[in-house]
Amino acid sequence: MKSSLGRAAVAVTAVSMAAVLAACGTARGPLNTSAPAGGGGGFTIGLLFPDTHTARWATSDKPLMEQKIKQLCHDCTVHYANASADVATQQQQIDSMIANGVRVLVIDPVDNKALRASVIRAHDAHIPVVSYDRLVQGPVSAYSSYDSRQIGRIQAEALLAAIGRKDPQIVMMNGDPTDPNTGALKDGALSVLKGRASIDATYYTGGWIPENAFNNMSAAIAELGPNRIDGVVSANDGLASGVVDALKAADVTPLPPITGQDADLAAVQRLLTGEQTVTVYKSFVSEAKAAAEMAVALGRGQTLHGIANARVSNDTSNDIPAVLGTLAPVTVHTIRQTVVDHGPYTVSQICTPQYRAACQKAGLIG
Repeated sequence: MKSSLGRAAVAVTAVSMAAVLAACGTARGPLNTSAPAGGGGGFTIGLLFPDTHTARWATSDKPLMEQKIKQLCHDCTVHYANASADVATQQQQIDSMIANGVRVLVIDPVDNKALRASVIRAHDAHIPVVSYDRLVQGPVSAYSSYDSRQIGRIQAEALLAAIGRKDPQIVMMNGDPTDPNTGALKDGALSVLKGRASIDATYYTGGWIPENAFNNMSAAIAELGPNRIDGVVSANDGLASGVVDALKAADVTPLPPITGQDADLAAVQRLLTGEQTVTVYKSFVSEAKAAAEMAVALGRGQTLHGIANARVSNDTSNDIPAVLGTLAPVTVHTIRQTVVDHGPYTVSQICTPQYRAACQKAGLIG
């Protein structure tokens, strides 16, 4: 391996923050549809997430959104469903919620194109759709997410800084090809890597499933050789876990720099052990809060002025009100000021007995 984890850890700390941080179930039971449209009474918001293997949906996004909705509308209820990465399941869940009379849908799509017909059915039933994290096709009323191209740029800059040499050989572990964020992440990374690195292997990982990333990385090691991989642009933390496992299984030592995003707890702990170089923190609080505010406003028949600060485009509209949150790279040296001081974790959650020594070295505990 042409780079060392020691040098990578030092180099990546030179990467400046891209922005300052701003402060599974199924459908069940009858829904509350008694409140009049545009009124101040309670109503039901349908919340649909795409999979169970992404830890943040259940541990962060869902409870944060439920809490904010309850704060804004104490009589409102949230009807939750998780599609377990199956398009047909999510289509059925949407149909069920439409039939049961939800006032608003918040959807993170398994497949943004395949869900288009479902979004149209909701629109025809006068049910606004807030697209969450991934922009679904069709007549969407609002969007809460982040600039995925910027995430890709942050990942690539951090990776190059960690490698610390000219013309490194890179493997790109992209996400699901049906996810519009996948292409944006890749484009952002390539805008930084072009002319500065050699992309020796590129993979797409169906369903954003870590096991698929493991198989892809194993194939890359077999094709390129364990000593010809200077770094891995992994699109998110779940895929990074599969990448790390594949490199370990092949006895690659030291591990090359590896990127991610989402600041999953396991990824933050991998930063401590040097198994991952950087993750990108996207404030779950900000994203969930924005989606909740837009969903409640739409359910009351109100405009999104004062909530949405941007506009995005899909196949149907180029004027979708959106909130695009702030981003920050997280390294072993910036854990406290990102995901502890302004983020979702406590030091005790991160520094379990297994990671106590690494936390002491990183200055998280005495």
